[in-house]
Amino acid sequence: MGRVALVTGGTRGIGGAISKALNKAGYNVAANYGGNDDAANTFKKETKIPVFKWNVGDHVACEQGIISVENEVGPVEVLVNNAGISRDAMFQKMSHEQWSEVIRTDLDSVFNMTRPVINGMRERNFGRVINISSINGQKGQLGLSNYCAAKAGMIGLTRALALENARKGVTVNAIAPGYVATDLLAGVSEEVMKSIVGQIPVGRLGQPDDVARCVTFLAADEAGWITGSTLTINGGAFMD
Repeated sequence: MGRVALVTGGTRGIGGAISKALNKAGYNVAANYGGNDDAANTFKKETKIPVFKWNVGDHVACEQGIISVENEVGPVEVLVNNAGISRDAMFQKMSHEQWSEVIRTDLDSVFNMTRPVINGMRERNFGRVINISSINGQKGQLGLSNYCAAKAGMIGLTRALALENARKGVTVNAIAPGYVATDLLAGVSEEVMKSIVGQIPVGRLGQPDDVARCVTFLAADEAGWITGSTLTINGGAFMD
C-alpha cells in the first residue's frame, strides 16, 4: 500500500497535475476541490482518484472533510496545500472582501488543512507538508497585494512549521512557481502574455507538470533531510 496523499484544489490545473503525478508514483491520492463539480467528476472518471468537495477557507469544513478522506482512503501522510484564488485590484481600490477572500482561501487554508493532520503525522513519525506558494509571494506584484501577502505568509508558516516538527520526522517545504499555463492566465491579453514570457529567461511559461515533479520529489521518503525550504521554479524569472 502506498502512502496517502491529500491535494487541495487537486482536480484542475497545477493541483490536477500534482494529483496525477503522485498517483502515478504509487501514492493513494485524495483530491479536494471547492466548486467545479463538472471538472471534478470528469477528473475522477479519467483518473479513478477519489474527489472530496469542501471549502478550504472554512476550518470546520476542513476538519470534517479530512475525517471523510481518512475514513475512505487512510490517514493523511502527505498534504499538498495547493488551493488558491486571486481577486486582483490595486490596493487603493481593493475591497475588504477581495482582501479577506484571498487570505481565507490562500493562507488560512494552510492552517485549516494542516492543523487536523499534523498530530497524526507526529505520532507516526512521518509526514510531508508541501505548500504551493508563488513567485509573487517572493517579489511582489502590482495589483496583487492580497495574493502576495498570502503567498509570502505561506513561506513564513512553512519555515516555522518545519522547525516545530523536524524531530518528529515531519518535513514542511514550499514551492514557489513562476507563471504557469493554467486558468489563472487564461484571460490575459496577447500583449500582456508576450510581456510575461519576455521576462522569463528560458522563454516559456511553466507547465503544471513542472510543479508536479517537484512535489513528487519533496513527498518522497528519501527527501527527509529537506525541510523549511522554498523550491523556486520559475524559468529564471526571479532568483532568490
